[in-house]
Amino acid sequence: MAPSAVTFEPVAFSDLPGWNEDDHLAAWKAFLASCKPILRAAAAKPDNAGSPQALVDICGRAVTMAKSKSIRTRNEARQFFEANFRPHHISGGDPQGLLTGYYEPLVKGSRTPTKTFKVPIYRRPPDLVNVVAESERGAKSGSFTHQRKTERGLEPYLTREEIEQGGLAGHGLELLYLKDPVDVFFMQVQGSGRIQLPDGEKIRVTYDGKNGYPYTSVGKVLIADGHLTAEEMSLKSLKGWLKADKERAKPVLWKNKSYVFFRELSGEEANGPMGVMGIPLQTGRSLAVDTSYYSIGTPIYVDAPEIKHATKSGAFRRLMVAQDVGSAIKGTERGDIYFGSGDEAGRIAGCTKHPGHLYALLPVEDESGGIAVVPDPKTASMNP
Repeated sequence: MAPSAVTFEPVAFSDLPGWNEDDHLAAWKAFLASCKPILRAAAAKPDNAGSPQALVDICGRAVTMAKSKSIRTRNEARQFFEANFRPHHISGGDPQGLLTGYYEPLVKGSRTPTKTFKVPIYRRPPDLVNVVAESERGAKSGSFTHQRKTERGLEPYLTREEIEQGGLAGHGLELLYLKDPVDVFFMQVQGSGRIQLPDGEKIRVTYDGKNGYPYTSVGKVLIADGHLTAEEMSLKSLKGWLKADKERAKPVLWKNKSYVFFRELSGEEANGPMGVMGIPLQTGRSLAVDTSYYSIGTPIYVDAPEIKHATKSGAFRRLMVAQDVGSAIKGTERGDIYFGSGDEAGRIAGCTKHPGHLYALLPVEDESGGIAVVPDPKTASMNP
């Protein structure tokens, strides 16, 4: 259970292990990737942009500096962060931080059903409505985040089981077809995917809403039922168990009622996978967080020295940016690291489950602006 309040206590940059050795230019580029979406959101809803005004202001300055090419080196990028932000240690929250990983899978598929590719992924249904903002769906995933609009009002949408048994068939919502439900499931868990068509063309799809049910970890279900131990559990072992007997896997998958819808990316958007708010994800720099505690676009320094398989330096210590959310990402020191696209990224993500600490870089001018004390997440929205 979350405590009644957590505090963001200021520390010095010198208190961040490995701060001076980080590639701040890479972090600067990741921060810039957030700024245009944040500025668009602020312009569309100036009274409720979803980001603190101080962060919006810094994004405006960053975009101007990028246009003038005033930041070209790691040192200049580090000076930018040190001038505009101050790191904060989180107190009163999770007793132990946890870092996991996610990636963009590459799977084979088809635009039309065939003998090999016959399991559809669906586009967003027109009667699906958001109950909460997409940027908050992870923080508020304990209840319905989306529902179905009917003549009687809002009602729960179809479950995964109902959809996979044909609940949406015949409505023209089929977007693409994959080989089996396990491939669909893993792409839904990751939130995006790159699909290779029979002619060799590769296209990208991204999250475009879900049926609204809380996420249930299939891995935890298998552990609880005694099929795998906690020590054996990994992305590889989970996938292996599910694919070994697809009929056996069906009722296990259906225990996770959550179901994700997709849209195909085109043009400039298709250059890479996207996080929340349409932010282009940055390999090794994008972090999915609990927006109860962190606004999207917030720079977050991650200190996870045991994640040695994902970096050449021997310890994962780097400045990242809050650019995504996830139903399983809940807590003050809970983060999901985006590791990139393809099988190697999947291998790294699949074996990442390590302790670590998060340090929030808050805007200097916002330190006394009400962000330092966070109320109970059960009783209030805590986006600063």
